[in-house]
Amino acid sequence: MLDKLERKFGRYAIKNLMRYIIVLYAIGFFLSFAMPEVYYTYFCLDAERILHGEVWRIFTFLLNSPSNNPIFVIFSLYFYYLLGNTLEQVWGAFRFNLYYFTGVIGTVLAAIIVYLVTGLSGLYFYMDTYYINLSLFLAFATIIPDMQVLVMFIIPVRMKWLAILDVVLLAWSFIQGGWGTRVAIVVALINFLFYFISFMRKKGPSPRQIHRKYVYKKAAAKGYGASAGYRGNRGTSPKGAGSYPGGARHRCAVCGRTELDDDTLEFRYCSKCNGNYEYCQDHLFTHTHVK
Repeated sequence: MLDKLERKFGRYAIKNLMRYIIVLYAIGFFLSFAMPEVYYTYFCLDAERILHGEVWRIFTFLLNSPSNNPIFVIFSLYFYYLLGNTLEQVWGAFRFNLYYFTGVIGTVLAAIIVYLVTGLSGLYFYMDTYYINLSLFLAFATIIPDMQVLVMFIIPVRMKWLAILDVVLLAWSFIQGGWGTRVAIVVALINFLFYFISFMRKKGPSPRQIHRKYVYKKAAAKGYGASAGYRGNRGTSPKGAGSYPGGARHRCAVCGRTELDDDTLEFRYCSKCNGNYEYCQDHLFTHTHVK
């Protein structure tokens, strides 16, 4: 389904979406300083007022800044930008747009449904983008679980452990929180689970492999090895120039393609394999090491 949607609507995707979201957060931060009550009076997610014609709240609730602390908000915005930009590079603009806006629409619909059922709205049933951003974090940690971040700028912790901690805190918030918190958590987790189940069912590279391929291409464009454990470049070949059929200098040990088949292919040697085995960028991180 995602492939079909992307082929049909992919050209309408907003590129660098997280950049615009960060701008909205920054505007909301300065707005909270200049006029603290304006957001809650005119812009917050209030299902009752949406149903009475204030439809702009469907979008303006995104103005809510992740923090009111001037120092903390700088690091929060940078961290959210890192998460969103990486996910867009791995998934592509369309899929990242779909993931984020599905969370937004799900949050709005949940607020409206709960209002229709319970009559609770506004500050009595407060929902913002906190759990939408948390679903971005869980997606990032799933793709790059071994990436280290410095907690309090001192303690190095892997993303997967932070994700586990967040899941525990989510469970606690679900038990102790009100209906607004519980519904927001459920919407965020459903969005996360649906998206990654679709990746698990799909044949082909996993999100983690896609990310490694992106890192490889970025490093190759700068003329460096893709990562630790891989070496060589397009200008070297243990067999010498023209040693492959047709005069090719490089040949992938998995698929057999050479630079003559596609001049955009990049080739590297794997230092973890016994012998000089060369791989194209599509198989550099997915091949079985030769022992």
